Amino acid sequence: MILPLHVRLQIIVVNFYLNISNMNSIRTLIVLPFIFLATIVTAQEGNETFIDFGDEKITKAEFARIYKKNNSGEMVTKSTVEEYLELYINFKLKVKEAEEKGLDTISDFVNELAGYRKQLAQPYLSAEGVIEELKKEAYARLQEDIKASHILIRSSYDDSAEDTLKAFEKARKIRKIAVGGKDFSEVAKQYSEDPSAETNGGNLGYFTAFYMVYPFESAAYNTKKGEISKIVRSKFGYHILKVEDRRPASGNVSAAHILISSDRELSKTDDPEGKIREINKKIEEGASFEDMAAEFSDDTRSASNGGKLPMFGVGRMVPEFEEVAFSLEKDGDISEPFKTQYGWHIIKRITRAGVDTYDKVERELTQKVKKDSRSNLSENVVLEKIMKQYGFKENLKERDDFYALVDSSIFVGKWNPKSAEKLNKTLFEIGDKKVSQQDFTKYLADQSNQKKIDIQVFVNKRYEAFKKKELLMYKDSKLDSEFPEFKALMEEYHDGILLFNLTDDLVWSKASSDTLGLEAFYEMNKENYKWGDRVDATVYSLISEEMGNQVKKMIKDGKTESEMVEVLNRTSQLNVQYEMKKYEKGEDEFVDNVEWKEGFSNYIPNYNRFKMIHIKEVLQPTYKTTADARGIITSDYQEYLEDNWVKELRSKYKYTVNEKALEALKTELK
Repeated sequence: MILPLHVRLQIIVVNFYLNISNMNSIRTLIVLPFIFLATIVTAQEGNETFIDFGDEKITKAEFARIYKKNNSGEMVTKSTVEEYLELYINFKLKVKEAEEKGLDTISDFVNELAGYRKQLAQPYLSAEGVIEELKKEAYARLQEDIKASHILIRSSYDDSAEDTLKAFEKARKIRKIAVGGKDFSEVAKQYSEDPSAETNGGNLGYFTAFYMVYPFESAAYNTKKGEISKIVRSKFGYHILKVEDRRPASGNVSAAHILISSDRELSKTDDPEGKIREINKKIEEGASFEDMAAEFSDDTRSASNGGKLPMFGVGRMVPEFEEVAFSLEKDGDISEPFKTQYGWHIIKRITRAGVDTYDKVERELTQKVKKDSRSNLSENVVLEKIMKQYGFKENLKERDDFYALVDSSIFVGKWNPKSAEKLNKTLFEIGDKKVSQQDFTKYLADQSNQKKIDIQVFVNKRYEAFKKKELLMYKDSKLDSEFPEFKALMEEYHDGILLFNLTDDLVWSKASSDTLGLEAFYEMNKENYKWGDRVDATVYSLISEEMGNQVKKMIKDGKTESEMVEVLNRTSQLNVQYEMKKYEKGEDEFVDNVEWKEGFSNYIPNYNRFKMIHIKEVLQPTYKTTADARGIITSDYQEYLEDNWVKELRSKYKYTVNEKALEALKTELK
């Protein structure tokens, strides 16, 4: 059972808190695991033992520190020292059990912990200062949209020096033509190696930061409107840009929409365009946009809120939707019906705002910068710092020895490393480590099935990748000794992952897969799983009372709901809408407010329409089946298994609590 890191971390120690008796806040269960993981430390000398687990002793100072951290601040519910002590003991005993079972030696655990180590090491292997500057640069660029055209001359970083020079010279000559005054779009059509240029003349439309590769983006933002850039190199080749326009950023828009889905199951119509146009006509005649959204929109998440969507900016919605949303000039403007891949929409503009403040978008900027090619700038800074910190000596002539020994067989995985067996010199030194030509030979031997490129270019690229790997590995090997907090965090992950895996095996997955145990638990606790009063009913939404009268007649004549709607909606798809199911109290306000007896209710005005409830049967309270209540039964069964497991662990493992130290701590914490 592999989950994303942030989900695993949230679950890892939640189990630690399952026996809380006086801590009812769900938020506590979410927040405490993170705080707990961040505060476990090893026992400090000079402090009396507070809990003795035999092979592990926890000092009073250590426990007090953890307790204070987890019971401070407004977001954490106050608990007593005794309660917290019991939870802590449960946690430690579960980790002991996992280790005794050898779960910390299996390959899945070892590999998973290594994966987490790689993620946790990232902050120590990145140049935060450079990242911060790149974030600020990107934010400044997000204030402006650029419209540009370009000419591309293809060239790969894998090309030989000769081919690279040819591509550059070609780009230089073309730029001279463009700067000389010839229409840029015509030059693009004639020379650009971007296939789309034949039809669009190189026009890329408007874009902002993160839409293009970083070198291209930088060239665009550093070129004035109407001017042609210098030649720019990217992974695609050489670019020549002309900036056609610069405008303030589109910003963010808050809008509401009505969707009639293209999915027949959602929209209950074979003609979504016809239905959306009927709705649009009603709005033009004075019907409330919000009322129509609530009644007819197939976007159920926004319909209940009058169709309102969260505020969004460029790149958040499908292009057709964005184009219409940002084209509405004033708050309150409503679009004509239009189509996207999801169906037919009408949009109402609520408000429009500029780009969010830096503080609000900083987290998103961090993620984007680290994923973008501009992060290479940060990586280079890190490598330079590592080389400076530990001392780096390089012998490039030893790298050049491989030019004559590597041939094209390496591109198909057939290169024989024995051809380099006589190379035994040192390629470079980092700290107390020497990296030899043979180390590089082994690395090269694993580089099979590569794209065929110039041998010298290949060796140089592989050498740089190898050097980077070795530098980062060396720094990683020093993290535990140089950063005590990193070492402690890795120990916490070790315990947390063990606890997760064992709890999943004995509680979570067991509760889901143990059918016989679940059934037995259900039978023992059947009274906890009963339906309240319910009705089997259909809720109708009607264009008029007359339409309701027709519904009543057709239902009494034996027509089904779908047959009835097919007939009555021939003139308008808005005539009748319906939903049928078994309703409990509190599930539908209209069902709640009618008398629960078989038959049709009176007409209830609603959004310039009418509701009518048809109660087919009043259902008496009955026991829920395991299928009806499987979720809550499984949750209760998990808690039952958890309680029994903790009792077994407390019986199996010996531990003692220093009662004198406990009383002293309670006094100190008052």
